[in-house]
Amino acid sequence: MKKHLFSFLALYFSVFTLTSQTASELQDWSDQAARESFPMLRELLSIPNDAFYPEHIEKNVQWCERAFAARSFTSQRIKTPAAPLLLAERKHPDALQTVLIYLQLDGQPVDSTRWFQTSPYIPALKQRNQAREWYEIPWESLAGYKDDWRIFARSASDAKGPVSMFLAALDGAEAHGIVPNYNIKVIMDFEEELGSPNLPEAVTKNAELLKADMLLIFDGPRHITNKPTLTFGARGIATITLTTYGPVVPQHSGHFGNYAPNPALRLSRLLAGMKDEDGRVIIPGFYDGIAINSETESILRAVPDNEDQIKKRLQIAETEKVGRYYQEAIQYPSLNIRGMQSGWIDEKVRTIIPGWARAEIDVRLVLESDPERLLGLIRNHIVKEGYLVLDREPGEEERLRHPKIATFTSEISYQSFRTPFDSTVGLWLTKAMQRAFGEDPIRIRMSGGSIPISPFVNTLGIPAVTVPTVNRDNNQHSPNENLRLGNYREGIKTMMAILSEKL
Repeated sequence: MKKHLFSFLALYFSVFTLTSQTASELQDWSDQAARESFPMLRELLSIPNDAFYPEHIEKNVQWCERAFAARSFTSQRIKTPAAPLLLAERKHPDALQTVLIYLQLDGQPVDSTRWFQTSPYIPALKQRNQAREWYEIPWESLAGYKDDWRIFARSASDAKGPVSMFLAALDGAEAHGIVPNYNIKVIMDFEEELGSPNLPEAVTKNAELLKADMLLIFDGPRHITNKPTLTFGARGIATITLTTYGPVVPQHSGHFGNYAPNPALRLSRLLAGMKDEDGRVIIPGFYDGIAINSETESILRAVPDNEDQIKKRLQIAETEKVGRYYQEAIQYPSLNIRGMQSGWIDEKVRTIIPGWARAEIDVRLVLESDPERLLGLIRNHIVKEGYLVLDREPGEEERLRHPKIATFTSEISYQSFRTPFDSTVGLWLTKAMQRAFGEDPIRIRMSGGSIPISPFVNTLGIPAVTVPTVNRDNNQHSPNENLRLGNYREGIKTMMAILSEKL
């Protein structure tokens, strides 16, 4: 009886003090949690996580199973045709709501020759010298760490850093008697950098298992000011591979120049005809259905972007004119050439007419645009330019009959999502961050990038909000990816505030 009474009183006082933590207390507790969790972060970053290698992913899955089991979560693997999803769950006996949290564990491939350290999977602690060059310092230095120091490793920011922040926040909450008054489910994705191809079907098949009242995404960089940020949506993404053809094999440019059509030139003209000089897509109907009303305009204008600073960071003299300013621009679908290839260049260049030219294209999607319709508009544009459009390579008979041939293949990865600012989850998160930082977070209507969240939103019927924590200048997807230690600490602080905010 005494044991049960003690447990009841401990739970009562823990829940009673849920929202009593001040910004100062959260600051001290998150600093302590950061220091104690640095070894965990280093260990996690040392596990290779290229999604193209199943053996990499299996080690990360096992690490997560152990980490969440140590924090009183039950976990189970959700099978897919490739890498599994991992679902961890911890229940509260009196919970009225369930929060689902999305975490990403896989990372982009690496080219070790372009990293300024031994290996992308051997994390390096660095600080800047007077010339603002990064140099490595001993890990023992973390005892007196500075906010501007950084850890360099693959997935330091995208997105193992937030995983470690969340685990550290759970530890910090337990150490200070914080008991969230809601159930927690955590879904871990090990194929995000591949476009999460198996996620939609897995969510559909396991909808009851994943059932929740709201979804939080612990991923992504803060606003460029590095102030606390909430992002209420993201564009979706579809991809296109477009190939044009010349001679069946590359030909000598002296013997056949002025005679055999050059596929690179044809592809260039085809792509250039899709946009005007201001960067606007001129394919009729591409922007149909999108209207920026006065309420939306106010929301977009409230984001404290410095357009001159953005241009300086990108080192561009002018921007495209799809929108009048950055936030407006990302409310529209985009058509982007992400890569082109034909023939050879640099030391391998040769005097030939290439046999083919290829462009890889991404189309960022918004809620108002049907992705199938957008892809159809692009394909029809190519047809109107006089091309025979195939979904495969042409054969000899087709080559001899049709002067212009293109291969067009496409894939829709996932759709956009958007959650109202005044939703229950939006107001709850805003309140938690106001308490943690003493000011309103920057609230962004929709990010320009894409995350595989729409399957949860559409299948489970729940609202979703992204809680970004990492530094924007983190070299995400690139060599020398890094995580600023001040962002790591404030990420833990953010998550502890959420764990202690009554729902």
